Amino acid sequence: MITVDINEYAEGAVLLTGLDEAIIGITDEFGNGRRMLYSKDKIITILQERDGMTYSEAEEFFDYNIIGGFFGEQNPVFLDMTLTPKKNDDGDWEYHLE
Repeated sequence: MITVDINEYAEGAVLLTGLDEAIIGITDEFGNGRRMLYSKDKIITILQERDGMTYSEAEEFFDYNIIGGFFGEQNPVFLDMTLTPKKNDDGDWEYHLE
């Protein structure tokens, strides 16, 4: 395993306070540099466990205060679901939730 200094590798990327455990990657966007990739599911879980919110409260907080916020040019991005592409019997692509 390689340790990455995200402050150096993704210089200028917005880090969300108290949500380090929800970071799952770093994205690269032309013109906007690197951005932190967070797992929505992990954020919801953190809000439930840390702040005692119900799932509905945590999701509402996420929608209004986190995904609805603008934190800077290198605003974080959020993974909502992970899909696995597979070809069906007709040779067309289908996408399945993991």
